[in-house]
Amino acid sequence: MFKNQSTNEDTNFWISYADLMAGLLFVFILLIGAIVVKSIVLKNNLDTQESSLNNKINTLFMRDSEIQKLKKLLSDRVKNLYDTEKALLITKNALKLKTDEIVNLNNILLSYNTKIDDFNGKIIILQNLLDESKGKEIDHNKKLQDFENKVLILSNTLTNKSDVLKLKDEKLIDLLRILEEKETDYDNLVSKLQAQKAEIKNLTGIRIKVIAELKAALGSKVQIDPNNGSLRLSSNILFPKNKVILKESFKKALKKLFIEYMDALMSNRNIKSQIDRIVIEGHTDSDGGYLLNLEISQKRAYAVMSYLSSLEYTKRHNLKALLVASGRSYFDIIKVNGKEDKNASRRIEIKFTLKNDDAMHEIERILDHE
Repeated sequence: MFKNQSTNEDTNFWISYADLMAGLLFVFILLIGAIVVKSIVLKNNLDTQESSLNNKINTLFMRDSEIQKLKKLLSDRVKNLYDTEKALLITKNALKLKTDEIVNLNNILLSYNTKIDDFNGKIIILQNLLDESKGKEIDHNKKLQDFENKVLILSNTLTNKSDVLKLKDEKLIDLLRILEEKETDYDNLVSKLQAQKAEIKNLTGIRIKVIAELKAALGSKVQIDPNNGSLRLSSNILFPKNKVILKESFKKALKKLFIEYMDALMSNRNIKSQIDRIVIEGHTDSDGGYLLNLEISQKRAYAVMSYLSSLEYTKRHNLKALLVASGRSYFDIIKVNGKEDKNASRRIEIKFTLKNDDAMHEIERILDHE
């Protein structure tokens, strides 16, 4: 019985132990389950946070890309602004240069007009001197006549006084000699004045003579300006509309006209020696701005000059150094009955200039010598 009781106690012990172990195992399983659940929850949270972080990182990368694009766009804008500012500066400098060219052209025109006024003033002074010389000639003749009358009276008086005649005969001879010398001086003065007048007439009449010879040689073939002797050619014939390149179809005719014009100028040695420049002028009508028309007229004049400079005729006669190109814009438009003739205004003029300064110095030399 005691043994059975002992056996039952052992059995109960092991049952209790088994229950305890089972309880502990259950608790352990619950603990493991809780840990697993918490791990899963934490893992899900971590996955969620990682996904959120990745999204934020991707957003940051996208924003960084956009920032780089914005920086590049800003850099392009700055470069465009710099290029624009540079272009505006170039345009401003170009406008300043064009303005300076206009001022220079106006100054040249003013200087040229001043020289013409001075030249006309000196001619008037010279004419006044000639008129004054004529007045002196009349006074001199009157004095000579009075002197001859006095000599005649003196001679008659001396005839009645033989003694006095002998004493004053030498004086009379001296007076007659002086009279002859004065008459000789007077003749020399008249001769000199006539020579000076002819020389001045020759100097001032060179342009008239050149124009007359040009009209006689070319008047039936082409229009010659009666005022300055220039050769007028329509821009509509020489150039395409709004272009500055010579038409190939008209180069041959231009060459022929230029050679005929220069032959007429250079055929006379006296005229040839007075030629200072051969000016090719470009002219436009008044449509459009002055500076734009100035640029077109200058380029057209230069195109004609460049072509004429390349001719064998120009090289053979050493004319290249005489050629000058000048753009006049619409400064010298042509009017008919007070209204602008636009077709006539659009033209190229080939004209000559004389050595006016040399002529002026020659006249001054003659006046100073007198």
